[in-house]
Amino acid sequence: MRYLLALILLLQGCASVPKWSNSPEDCEPYKEGYVVDLLTMAKSAPRTFKRAMPYICVDAPEIVKLPSFLELLNLPPAEQMPVVAVYGFGDKTGQRKSKENIADFSTAVTQGGTELLIDALKTAGNGTWFRVVERQGIDNLVRERQIVRSTRQTFAGEDDPTDVGPLLFAGMIIEGGIIGYDSNILTGGRGARYLGIGASRQYRKDVVTVSVRAVSVLTGEILLNVQARKTILSYGASGDVFRFIEEGTELVEYEDGVGKNESVTYATRSAIEAAVLELIYQGQDRGLWKLTERKNEK
Repeated sequence: MRYLLALILLLQGCASVPKWSNSPEDCEPYKEGYVVDLLTMAKSAPRTFKRAMPYICVDAPEIVKLPSFLELLNLPPAEQMPVVAVYGFGDKTGQRKSKENIADFSTAVTQGGTELLIDALKTAGNGTWFRVVERQGIDNLVRERQIVRSTRQTFAGEDDPTDVGPLLFAGMIIEGGIIGYDSNILTGGRGARYLGIGASRQYRKDVVTVSVRAVSVLTGEILLNVQARKTILSYGASGDVFRFIEEGTELVEYEDGVGKNESVTYATRSAIEAAVLELIYQGQDRGLWKLTERKNEK
């Protein structure tokens, strides 16, 4: 009967399958009053287990303000900001998400590498390093400029200028791509079972690799080339109970577990930011630009 009572309490707690809630106050990791001495209730043992949060947290949208690689943000400004263009930074891995017994055609890495690279370039030195010109939506930009020019010519007076001015051209093109996604480069785990009570832990590491290069617009020469990689960690832990009680006539079975996977998109972003940082240092070493020295704060 004690084991049955413990089982009922565990099922009511819903540790692994929490209830849904849209209220932010229900999403605190451990609310007061949710500590239950399950083992004492079952066996009068002096050990306490804390139940997990009883609700699924519904997170509000947030603005990503800081890069994952903070050293990129804290760079000293450039003496002269180079004008660069990004035409594309795509997925060149050809990797698909792996699922057992299912042909999944979803890509393993993000298809927004261009946007991540542009964000890294604009984040460098808190916006004091690169002047990035628009090339992804160049057709829309040219069309809109034509509309502005046509409208001014139609409605402007004789003394009003009709020219919208020339577009800013880039002296350097930043390109490359996500060139590798390697799965299961490191796996492991540990588990034990005794008298129908068991627990296990498992982990896995993947790796995403990116390549970034800088090309001179005037000569076509590849001036800089950098490769960077970032590991992606997945972790899972589980426990279960499978025992016959009441002289082997009643079965008690319980399972619980949790898993956590590092974001592939965030890992790709970190690798791109690390590559941009190394690109800046490499350009300084080769005399393409200079970092200004920060003044010591008094």
